[in-house]
Amino acid sequence: MQTNSRLFDDLARLATGALGTAQGVKTEWENLFHQRMERFISEMDLVPREEFDAVKAMATLAREENDALKERLDALEKKLEDLAKPTRARKAAPRKAKSTSSEK
Repeated sequence: MQTNSRLFDDLARLATGALGTAQGVKTEWENLFHQRMERFISEMDLVPREEFDAVKAMATLAREENDALKERLDALEKKLEDLAKPTRARKAAPRKAKSTSSEK
């Protein structure tokens, strides 16, 4: 029975060693994969998240300012139209013809 026990011990050590080696290989592949992906992404010249967020905030602020200026422009155009309406009404009203001496 001593032989069987020794055989099982050797098989257990062999399996443990194989699992440890497989775990090491897995770790190496993960590290290699991450390095390759980081290099690939850096070569793509992508924008960092911080820069994207900064530009997004600037665009949002510009849109808000644009909307405010549009409202102001609309108000000024309406005011200009209101000022121009009485002038148009005066021009559109028919003038009385001056009476000439021949009409009397």
